[in-house]
Amino acid sequence: MELTPVMQRYVLHWGEMGARWGVSRSVSQIHALLYLSPQPLTAEEISDTLSIARSNVSTSLKELQAWRLVQVAHVLGDRRDHFESRKDLWEMVTIIVEERKKREIDPTLTVLRQCVVDASEDRKTPTDVKARIEDMLGFIELTSNWHDELKQLPRPMLVKLMKLGAKVAKLIGG
Repeated sequence: MELTPVMQRYVLHWGEMGARWGVSRSVSQIHALLYLSPQPLTAEEISDTLSIARSNVSTSLKELQAWRLVQVAHVLGDRRDHFESRKDLWEMVTIIVEERKKREIDPTLTVLRQCVVDASEDRKTPTDVKARIEDMLGFIELTSNWHDELKQLPRPMLVKLMKLGAKVAKLIGG
């Protein structure tokens, strides 16, 4: 696949952003390439296009499949696996948020809840420290519950809500 300068800039920037979000640059660049690609690509095509080692491409594709962002696509007359990214942006972002919540927020909630239980029986932990842990737990539970409620909204309603932005505060009297 030949990349235009705009496509190159997009792929490179997505790689930089991925690195800032804790995802390897290669994984992010491959995801960006597959998102832009009009047809599924083989691992060899990805490797050649991005000048990334074939072994790195294989590892990155497995990670992207584990995140449910990339799937195998079969092409008639070709025995090789081809890979494609989800093209629906909302679906893709929803999956990323869900996976990050599952991998980062949910384990944190488990630890914080156990810390609160343990702290309630611990006389050595200062009261103000216990309160800060409880505050953190309350905040993360609140945001997690908010996320769970928002994901139940139909997409058109969610889009309207996002477009309203701070106007929502005026509607509810804030």
